[in-house]
This record gives sequence, structure tokens and C-alpha cells, in this order.
Amino acid sequence: MKVACVGGGPAGLYVAILLKLRDPSHDITVYERNPAGSTYGWGVTYWGGLIEKLRAHDPESARTIAENSVRWSDGTAHVGDLTTVHHGDEGFGIGRRELLGILAERATELGVRIAYECDVSEPPDGADLVVACDGVRSGLRERYADHFGTEVRVGRNKYIWLGTTKVFDTFTFAFRETGHGWIWCYGYAFSERRSTCIVECSEETWRGLGLHEAPEGEGLALLEKIFAVPLDGHPLLARTGAGASASDAGPGPASAPASAPRPAPEPASASAPARWLNFRTLTHRTWSYGGRLVLAGDAAHTTHYSIGAGTTLALEDAIALAAALGEHPGPDRLPAALARYERERRRALLPVQSAARYSAHWYENLPRYLHLPPEQMFALLGQRHSPLLPHLPPALYYRLDRAASRVAVVRGLKRRLGPRLARAFVRGQ
Repeated sequence: MKVACVGGGPAGLYVAILLKLRDPSHDITVYERNPAGSTYGWGVTYWGGLIEKLRAHDPESARTIAENSVRWSDGTAHVGDLTTVHHGDEGFGIGRRELLGILAERATELGVRIAYECDVSEPPDGADLVVACDGVRSGLRERYADHFGTEVRVGRNKYIWLGTTKVFDTFTFAFRETGHGWIWCYGYAFSERRSTCIVECSEETWRGLGLHEAPEGEGLALLEKIFAVPLDGHPLLARTGAGASASDAGPGPASAPASAPRPAPEPASASAPARWLNFRTLTHRTWSYGGRLVLAGDAAHTTHYSIGAGTTLALEDAIALAAALGEHPGPDRLPAALARYERERRRALLPVQSAARYSAHWYENLPRYLHLPPEQMFALLGQRHSPLLPHLPPALYYRLDRAASRVAVVRGLKRRLGPRLARAFVRGQ
């Protein structure tokens, strides 16, 4: 088949890789609107299960991704002047530029063409299959907006995606109270020299602090002062280099080109305010059009950045799409393949979208939990995906959750020790 992947992010590059691995005779081009070497954002997160999936489909790129990732195994929360640590939350971070560079290099060596600075707004002529993975503001999707039935829900909170030279050794949260309300950040390392730092607050706090009109440099200086403890004196960085821009969807997959040597970060603007965003959750009535155009990655769906699933979902889209095409090979069977892909991914996304919705709601109602002791508040942060939590007093939910955990431990011990005790009793008789 002749395949056009519109958008050079994780979904577009990985589906090109998988299709070439399945059938080297496929004619595949990835079209990217931006120049080679420019991308938005800092680092992305993923969890251990993703690497196992990647190894099953392309061990070569999985190995390189794992080698270029950093790992953490704990979570730290700074709540006001108090700090608590939770052990055992293993995760991984990798620079978005590094990830795209790995995928682009692998795609190229397999024979995929990558065309940079190509802004595609209609399906390329002659393509049997067009994969629209050009981000939350997908031009291809918008061309057929009435057909796709796009729905957008805009979150209440404001956020900004920053970098820092502080290398966090755990996944770090910091919640600080100001005279205008609470503001918080999440930080995680993605290399030996850099971390991502996402700052979030209500619109009232954002305006009260003057962040809506502060020049970029002044805004960063204020945030550095507010988060001085977790940053440990390190600066916040607003941009990753020439051509970089923030995604309207947030820290997840969107159209972005492959890796190039990293330029120095741009200096903060002396006059322009930093670009704060409201997260946009996208859903669609259908994901395909005309039997040959299909959505993937952020063009198809977005999930709130607080669950750290965007890149994983984009790569899983690619895996599912390649598998469906393998089960229904050839241009004449594309409608069946695209229908199977959409059914599978919609089913897989249901629990993730639910978790993301409740996670966003938890942060939008953060003051509800901040009166708790830090260890209890941190425990409920880990429970923020629960549909029951918003409907119970937080302290009561915490006690019930602890009690349920103890019961689960006792049941586990009974399952493991019960047969042994029974045999000992029989022998004793």
C-alpha cells in the first residue's frame, strides 16, 4: 500500500515503523509541518509496561528508547513546609526530542521517507491510507469536522509546561499556598541534565498573582520564588529552542518533528507574557472517513496530562492500527481494518479516559484535600482516579481506604498461609 502519515509525532513515526516491518514493500511517507529538529515540550513519561509492548513489536527501537530513558522509583510531595515520600512508584522519563529522534532514525533506516516543512491540509493524492496524527488541532480532522463529530471539553485550571536544570530524583509534587490561593507543580527528570516541571493553578490564582499579564521573565522569576524548595535554587526554562511551541492539549503526543542537535534554550522574552493554557479534552463520534483516512494520537483523543499517558496512548494507537491492517491486508479491506482499530482503541481508552477525567477533577478541587496531613493528602492523590472520592469527605475516604487495604492484606495472608496452617493442624492431630 501507499501510506501517508500526516504528523511526525510518536503515533505517525511508530505506525510507519511497524507497517514497514510487516511489509517492506509498503510505500510510506511521514509528513511534518515543522522543520527538522524543532519540537515543543521537554520530557515525557511512561511506565514499565510500555517498554515490554515495544519490545514485542520492534526490539531495536525499544532498546534504544530504554537506554535513553531515566528511571525513578519514589514520589515526593511538598505540601506547604512539610514533605512526605511514597516508595515504589516506578516510572520513566525521556526527552521528547530524543524519543522522536530515535523513532525517526529507525523509520528512515527501514525505508520510510520523512518530509519536513510539509503542512498537509488534505489527503495526499494517490495514498491508499492516510493516518491523521497531526495533533490536537489536526488540519485533516478539521477539514471533515462535521463527519468526525469532534467534541471539546475545556478544563478550568491554567497550566504551563516548563523545563528546569534541577534533576529530580523522584517524581516530585509541590503545593504552595499564596495570598491568592494554591499553586502547584509536578516535576520529573528526563535526562541527566534536565527535568520537566508543569505548573498548574486555578484561574483566580493565576490572575491574582498577575501571571496572566506578567512578561515571561517576570513570571518565571515569580514561579522560581514560589517553588524555591523543590527547585533547590535551579531556574525554570520556558522554551526548548527555535521553532518550539506548546501543545494546546498539554504534555502528550502531538505533531512534532524528529530529533536534531539540541540548541540552547531561548532566553525569556522581555515583554511577552508566557503562554498558559487550559487543557482541552477531545473526543469524536468516529475516527475514520471515506474508508482510507483515520485518526491517531492527539488527533483522535486527549487525556489529561496529570495521568502521564499521552505518549503511551499514541504508541498503542500505532500498535493497534498496524495489527488491524495486518489482519485485513490490502486497500480493498481498509474499511474493515479501520473499524477494528477503532473498536479496539475505544474499548482500551475507556478506563484511561475515566481516570483522566477524575484526575483533572481532583486537581480542580485541590483545596478540598489540602487540610489533611501531607501523608494522607498524598495517599488521596494516588486515589484521585476513584469515582467515589469526590462524594465522600476526604478524611473518611482515607480511613475507609486504609481499612480496605488492611482487609486485603489479611485476605492475602490467609490465601498464602491457610493451606500451610491446615496441613500443620492435621499433622498435629
